[in-house]
Amino acid sequence: MAKLINEGRTRIQGEISIGGAKNSILPILACTLLTNKTVRIKNCPKISDVNNMLNILKTLGGSYYFEGDSLYVDTAKAETYVMPPDLSRELRSSIFMLGSILARFGQACCVYPGGCEIGNRPIGLHLSGLKMLNVSVIEEEGSIICNGENMEGTAIHLDYPSVGATENLMMAASGAKGKTIITNAAREPEIEDLQAFMRKLGFNVTGAGTSTIEIDGKLDIEVPDVVDHKIISDRIVAGSMLCAAAICGGNLNVKSIEPLHISSTLSKLREAGCNLDIGKSNVHISATDRLKEIRMIETLPHPGFPTDMQALLFALCTVADGTSIIVENVFENRFKHAPEFTKMGAVITQRDRTAIIRGVKHLRGAHVTAQDLRGGAALVIAGLAAWGYTTVDNVEFIDRGYERIEDMLNSVGANITRIN
Repeated sequence: MAKLINEGRTRIQGEISIGGAKNSILPILACTLLTNKTVRIKNCPKISDVNNMLNILKTLGGSYYFEGDSLYVDTAKAETYVMPPDLSRELRSSIFMLGSILARFGQACCVYPGGCEIGNRPIGLHLSGLKMLNVSVIEEEGSIICNGENMEGTAIHLDYPSVGATENLMMAASGAKGKTIITNAAREPEIEDLQAFMRKLGFNVTGAGTSTIEIDGKLDIEVPDVVDHKIISDRIVAGSMLCAAAICGGNLNVKSIEPLHISSTLSKLREAGCNLDIGKSNVHISATDRLKEIRMIETLPHPGFPTDMQALLFALCTVADGTSIIVENVFENRFKHAPEFTKMGAVITQRDRTAIIRGVKHLRGAHVTAQDLRGGAALVIAGLAAWGYTTVDNVEFIDRGYERIEDMLNSVGANITRIN
C-alpha cells in the first residue's frame, strides 16, 4: 500500500483552490440513474470513491468519460438492478444506489456497503424509510433485496437526521406515486446540492437545507439533452487546508469555497487564535506560531460542528497551548487516530467518546498508520509541524476523499513524497 513521507517544520503559505465535494458528487452520481439524458458534471473531484461509484454505474450498464474538468455520464442503457458485490463492499456510499435503482427499475439488489470503519453506521434508517414507501425489503446472507414496484408517497420521520438516509429516500421517493414528506431530514449543504440536481432532472423537490423535504415526482418541464451541473466545493477539504496552515503558523488564502458552509470550523480556528479574513468565496488565514487551546469541540449534525472535521481539529489541539476537549457525538469509533498521534508525542486521555488533549510545544516525526479517511489526513497535517520526518501508511484511505493531498500541500510549501 502507498505511503506518504512528510518532512516536518515546513510552513504553509500562498493560495489554493478547492474542488468539488466528495459528499456531494457521490449521491449525485447515483442520481444520474433517474434520467435517460446525458449529464455533464463540472468540478468533479478525481478521487477513488468517485472511481468506485463510476465503476458501479458502468456495471449496471451506464457509461462515462472525462473531458477536461467535466465528467459526462450516460445511464440511458442501464439495464440491471443488481449492484456488484465487490465494488459495493469497497464503498459506503454505494447504499445511495439503492434508492435510485428502485426509482429506475422498481427493484434493487445489493450487499451491505463498505467504507471506513469509524463506528456503527446502521442502514436501518434507509430500510425503514423504504418500507414506509411500500417497498418490500428482504435481508438474507448479507444481501438486501428490494421490490418497489408499488412505491407510494408517504410521510417519513427520521429518528436521526442521517445524511445518507435523507438522500437515499429523496431519490427513492422520486419513483413513488404521490407526494413524500421527510421530516427531521439532514440539513447539510450537500443535500441542497442534490435537490438542485434533481430539479434539473425535472423532479419537484423542495425544502433541502431545512428539516422538512418534500418530493412530488416529475414536473411537467422539458429536460435538455445534456443536463449541466456544477458540484459545490468540498467544505471538509477547505477546512483541512485551513488547519494545515494553522498548525504550522502559516498564511494561506483558500479560494473557490462557500464560507458559510464552514462557519463552525472557522469559529474554532478563531478560538485557537487564528486571524481570518472572510470574503465572498474565499477565506484568508494567518496563524501564530503557537495556537491556543480549544476548550470544547462537540460534533453534531449540521449546522453543528461536522464529525468529518473532528480529526483535523484534533491535530491542532495536540500542539495548542493548553488543554482541549473533544466530544464525538456522531460515530463511536472516530478516535482511531488518537494512538497514532501518541506515537508523535501527543498527550491524550481518551474515555469512550471524549478525548482530553494537553497540547505539547512540538510533535516529533514518527511512522504512523491511517485508520480511516479523515484521521489519515489529520496525521499528514500534523506531520507538517513535527520535528523530523513523518511516514503515513495506508494512504488509500486518504485518497478516498482528497485528490492527491500531497500535491495540494506541496503547492503551498509542504515537502511530501508519495511512495507506492
